[in-house]
Amino acid sequence: MEIMNDLPRRAVTRTVKLAALPAGLAGRTVLGIGKRVGGRPAEIVAQEIQQRTAEQIFRVLGELKGGALKLGQALSIFEAALPPELAGPYRATLTRLQDSAPPLPAATVHKVLAADLGADWRDLFAEFDDHQAAAASIGQVHKAVWHDGRQVAVKIQYPGAGKALASDFTQISRVGRLFGVLMPGLEVRPLLDELRARVIEELDYRLEAVSQDAFAAAFANDPDIFVPRTVAATDHVLVSEWMDGTPLARIIADGTQDQRDRAGLLLVRLLFSSPARAGLLHADPHPGNFRLLDDGRLGVLDFGAVDRLPDGLPPLFGRLLWLVHTDGDIADAEADLREHGFLRPDVSIDMEALRTFLAPLADPSRHESFKFSREWMRGEAARVTDLRGASVARQLNLPPSYILIHRVSTAGIGVLCQLEAQGEFRSEVLRWMPGYGPDDLSGGLPVDDEGPGALGLASPRP
Repeated sequence: MEIMNDLPRRAVTRTVKLAALPAGLAGRTVLGIGKRVGGRPAEIVAQEIQQRTAEQIFRVLGELKGGALKLGQALSIFEAALPPELAGPYRATLTRLQDSAPPLPAATVHKVLAADLGADWRDLFAEFDDHQAAAASIGQVHKAVWHDGRQVAVKIQYPGAGKALASDFTQISRVGRLFGVLMPGLEVRPLLDELRARVIEELDYRLEAVSQDAFAAAFANDPDIFVPRTVAATDHVLVSEWMDGTPLARIIADGTQDQRDRAGLLLVRLLFSSPARAGLLHADPHPGNFRLLDDGRLGVLDFGAVDRLPDGLPPLFGRLLWLVHTDGDIADAEADLREHGFLRPDVSIDMEALRTFLAPLADPSRHESFKFSREWMRGEAARVTDLRGASVARQLNLPPSYILIHRVSTAGIGVLCQLEAQGEFRSEVLRWMPGYGPDDLSGGLPVDDEGPGALGLASPRP
């Protein structure tokens, strides 16, 4: 089989490319020392090394498939430290690679189904379409009809995906110190360990089925959110109820403003209510995972990446949001930021500069109505770049337990800006946001289910 036979060669190629990263850093560092001796300011030289290191890391990761591609997607957490001319092409590369993933041959699909569902797998289906309906980084989806007549989506994992992930992360762990060049305040090793654990979790289709059914139960009969239930699950095959609807990408491309606003409002409702309702957070909010159904509900797909939050969202976010909204003393939050690991013991930061950094991020929840837009997003990116001299973004650490929350925050804002959605987000979400108020983090203001609130999109960003 071509794909399986090609895996060893591809593994060697990945290893060579990833192993070249430390040598690149060493060369740039030696060059930087020479420039400093030659009289160039150390700060300018350090910035050049940082930018060239980021460019090499993301270029190499962007050329790879499998685990490196998944890691590249997860590494969006570093984009706040990058100038737009680096971050933009990197995101475009990842999108192009994912969209151009070649489909598995039908014979390979059948072998996976036989191995996981049994030699008589065809008896489980009244119909099965050999042509893929959708593709992702570690698997693809086929449309079928279950033996009881239900239309189903059959997600099939690419053969060798697990080995590719393990190999890529082994190499990445050897060059982890490179990422410290991008963000000096970041504790890299535990962050990479957590990323590895979370990405490899996505290989476990049985675990994904448990998460999907937990979401489906939490939103059963909900008038606004629909989650299809699973039908069957094995290690490499996941069968779920089929869901029609208009993909969010199509709404972004040519949807009406009403559709955009509706989708944006429901996306916010899903992301902020699910930790309280299901104890879980959907951690992969990109347009391919959502549909706007004909009855107006938001359909949700792909539960491989979830954050387990049995106690709901962390109250720290609500507390920070309240301090920024009310012009409270942001220094009051320093101890909490250190306790939660956002500021390492050896790092000092100008708290007023931190307020300046966070304030625009709190705008969506400061006003009764807010419009997300690409222009606003570009302004935010330029603002972060301007503040790099003050090192605010780069001095913040990202605790491993907050990785997926941060990913949801940044990716969710990106989708809302693509939608250019407008709505009364402030009154939509605070009922799910603990800690918003003057009380201690252990308490927070009591919130009525129907009461006003604030959109907590301003989680700390490294």
